[in-house]
Amino acid sequence: MKKLLLALNRHMALLSLLLTIPALSVFYDLLNNADRGVHSLATDIDRAIPFLNIMIVPYVAWYPFLFLTLVYLCVQDRKTYFTTLISLNISLIVCYVIYFLYQTTTIRPALSGDDPLVKLTAAVYSADPPYNCFPSIHCVTSYLMMKAAYPGSIRSKAARVFIKSSGSLIMVSTLFVKQHVLLDAVGAIFLGETMYRIVHYAGAACAPRKEKLNRKREYVWPKKRFSLSTMKKKY
Repeated sequence: MKKLLLALNRHMALLSLLLTIPALSVFYDLLNNADRGVHSLATDIDRAIPFLNIMIVPYVAWYPFLFLTLVYLCVQDRKTYFTTLISLNISLIVCYVIYFLYQTTTIRPALSGDDPLVKLTAAVYSADPPYNCFPSIHCVTSYLMMKAAYPGSIRSKAARVFIKSSGSLIMVSTLFVKQHVLLDAVGAIFLGETMYRIVHYAGAACAPRKEKLNRKREYVWPKKRFSLSTMKKKY
């Protein structure tokens, strides 16, 4: 526990960049309405998918999953942390632009009963109106966490399996709690993959230039050394 706290303290400046996510989320609430007209992307496949209230558990687990995975990446691999966080923020901006230009909605089932899971689902429905669906932010962010969990960034195989299985479950849960339709998830995967590749390759392209610049800065001109004997005038 002490080692973990020390590691978090060393990375506090980098972890503060996570505040960019809630800062951008302000636009989510501003756009989450039907003022600009709405469209539906539901298909027969979506109508055939049953509502499962148990899937609300992984759906709400998305919040700690996202935060803890990013913290873990920051401690384990700074480069992958930056790539993932930048990709995530750009993906959020793209999502908000799409929500503004092409708002979509989803049809939710009528809830009844005193089951705790039903009450939790009702709370989610009440807090989050059925808009801002395509692409799914739950799905794009979960996919980016899964994308970042490769052997080069996370050494622990158990951690990689946990992140990928949790991310997959969260993405599937969005369909079974009727927060999203299939095209919302597909569009999110495409967006996440595209943004991650662009940021990753842009970083790789800039790396040689940065290394060359660092070498120039590190170069020290040799200083001439003079002894007292060479500084004396000869008569």
